[in-house]
Amino acid sequence: MRKHILAIDQGTTSSRAIVFDEKMTIVAIGQKEFPQHFPASGWVEHDPEDLWETTVWSVKQALKKAKLKADAIAAIGITNQRETTVIWDKATGKAIHNAIVWQDRRTAAFCQKLKKKGLEPKFARKTGLLLDPYFSGTKMAWILDKVKGARRRAEKGELLAGTVDSFLIWRLTGGAVHATDATNASRTLVYNIVENRWDDELLDILRIPAAMLPEVKDCAADFGTTQKSLFGAEIPILGVAGDQQAATIGQACFKPGMMKSTYGTGCFALLNTGDAVVRSRNRLLSTIAYRLDGRTTYALEGSIFVAGAAVQWLRDGARMIARAADSGRLAAEADPAQDIYLVPAFVGLGAPHWDAEARGAIFGLTRGSGPAEFARAALESVAFQTRDLLTAMHRDWKAKGKATVLRVDGGMVASDWTMQRLADILDAPVDRPRILETTALGAAWLAGSRAGVWPGADAFAESWALERRFQPQMDEGTLKKKLAGWQDAVRRTLSQN
Repeated sequence: MRKHILAIDQGTTSSRAIVFDEKMTIVAIGQKEFPQHFPASGWVEHDPEDLWETTVWSVKQALKKAKLKADAIAAIGITNQRETTVIWDKATGKAIHNAIVWQDRRTAAFCQKLKKKGLEPKFARKTGLLLDPYFSGTKMAWILDKVKGARRRAEKGELLAGTVDSFLIWRLTGGAVHATDATNASRTLVYNIVENRWDDELLDILRIPAAMLPEVKDCAADFGTTQKSLFGAEIPILGVAGDQQAATIGQACFKPGMMKSTYGTGCFALLNTGDAVVRSRNRLLSTIAYRLDGRTTYALEGSIFVAGAAVQWLRDGARMIARAADSGRLAAEADPAQDIYLVPAFVGLGAPHWDAEARGAIFGLTRGSGPAEFARAALESVAFQTRDLLTAMHRDWKAKGKATVLRVDGGMVASDWTMQRLADILDAPVDRPRILETTALGAAWLAGSRAGVWPGADAFAESWALERRFQPQMDEGTLKKKLAGWQDAVRRTLSQN
């Protein structure tokens, strides 16, 4: 009997594959980074072939490290960078343009044009999203407009479109399946999250042919099988979820009021709101947390575009640190008398500001400011932005009671200094789980439970284990001063003050 589960975690900077055993323990990991492309200011692209090739390589590497053949894998679960958009040739599987990444801001003017027409309330009511370049719909429209002959070919049924999960599914199944799941669909700006269907009116506004789009399935469903030629045996694909929703599942946030915050390239906080679509009055997003057995669970989401990317900037742009892991140690050495604020609006500001034109800024520099102070400012910027999200969520959720659980995951949470400062700035406990690979774990659980190898939701939730709880330690006066300084820095950074 096949007892192992394979999770494909296709992220913004690397592709990974993780093999789990029947006890939900990690057996082996394969991972490979790929290049980022920045063809213009605010533009971010990936070569879809890089996404595909690094994914296949990572799967083979994970199987090799685990000393397993493909026929030992019961199922594959896929999780992916959301909103990143690919359009490819139906006959060849080749993309007609580089993938436009979720961080990309090239469609800001188009979004502003739609807003001026008074269309944002319509999009928000149907999709739970705002008109922002972040989402997939305007990216699809841009490719169709800019690639010669693309719109004509799309209307003739020659092109397919989707988020990265659907592109990988198409490739893995040899073109047999064009599908996505409800969570990824809910991030496209053209999916009606109340009626659970592609919305013809929104597709018409963006001039996207409906025939291009994938079939939308539950998160745990049959997404076809991999071609035998890829890994040596056919493997069923039984689970799919966008990375932030997969992390929500992996953190076992199955009850309304539970919340997780993931710290990777960006930061994404999701609050489970049950079967109710909570309409934010504070410019948060209403989205699908997951859909299982035909039942949709919703969430409030706050999206921060730059979290770990601020540390990457310190390493690769400013060249103040040699390794990302050095940032916490360096921040601890910073002069406490210096109040430096980094507003990392490198690609605009996300929730709750949604300012696509804002750009990064640093305030409070002195002659004594050095790498340690920059490192602290970069890490604190993540905590301050999270505080802004939690404040907005509590305002929207106050009728139901505040979120009582904050579970964290992602690469940044391995730093004790960063998590302690997060608890200090939030003035709330922060729970770090024993298993930090929660995004891959969530995708694996979807596939493993569907395959009958792993337990159902209740038993899975009981298996969640706390590694450490960080309690706030900052005194009230210091916290108030820091929050006031941050709010002033953000105000100065916004494109329209």
